[in-house]
Amino acid sequence: MDSSDSQQFQNVVVMRHGDRLDNCEPLWLSTAARPWDPPLAAPGKVRAFCTGRRLRSQLGFPIHRVFVSPFLRCIQTVSEVISALCAVVDDPANMTGEGVAIDPSKLKVSIEFGLCEMMSREAIRLELAPKDGNWGFSVSELEAMLPAGTVDSTVEGVYQELPQYEEGVPGSRTRYEKVIKALADKYPSENLLLVTHGEGVGVSISAFMKETTVYEVDYCAFSLSRRPVVFGEDQSFTAGNFQGLTKHGQTGISYYPLNPITDHM
Repeated sequence: MDSSDSQQFQNVVVMRHGDRLDNCEPLWLSTAARPWDPPLAAPGKVRAFCTGRRLRSQLGFPIHRVFVSPFLRCIQTVSEVISALCAVVDDPANMTGEGVAIDPSKLKVSIEFGLCEMMSREAIRLELAPKDGNWGFSVSELEAMLPAGTVDSTVEGVYQELPQYEEGVPGSRTRYEKVIKALADKYPSENLLLVTHGEGVGVSISAFMKETTVYEVDYCAFSLSRRPVVFGEDQSFTAGNFQGLTKHGQTGISYYPLNPITDHM
């Protein structure tokens, strides 16, 4: 949380995963056991770690809690980002989190099914979706991939399971907005990082910057939104509306019309 003139603010960063392998190596799909769930390509891990380093050096506030989509590319992305955010020594020679010593007390991370990919053929082609409807996401297996000591498995997610396939694009957008707001309300005293998919990042712009249309979200692009929060003596709180603080093109997100925004990044 930030404070200024006794006013407290909650910050929420929403980030897309890194470069996915099937876009770098199209032949991967022909032999993939889980064609709906590609991992990161090697450049994606570098991009994710470097973006984490950028967040650490440029945000101006700490990230307290992280939520991540269960898709493998997001799990791998958040592992790199956390390694950069929690590195004991920020060595510029490091380009990935491999071998980086971290302080796991700096933040906690949990899996949130509501941040998953759009469950529709626009994002996952029908022929790639599992025929038996079993997407095969094991929370315990995914948590084991995250940096040791950072996982908070006690958190109850906004979504307890994946949305149904063919939820449609409008349904996905409604879901992303609902989850962003619900997680912020659940942890109003903490700054959040949500690692999700391109459409989710787009919604984090359009939901809080009215009459804005997002037309491009790069790998590892991220948005920043902020809202005022006032706490009562009984641990109750009152929150204002989120204000989008993301400038066109500055963090990998392109949109129109171009709104005049104070330079925060």
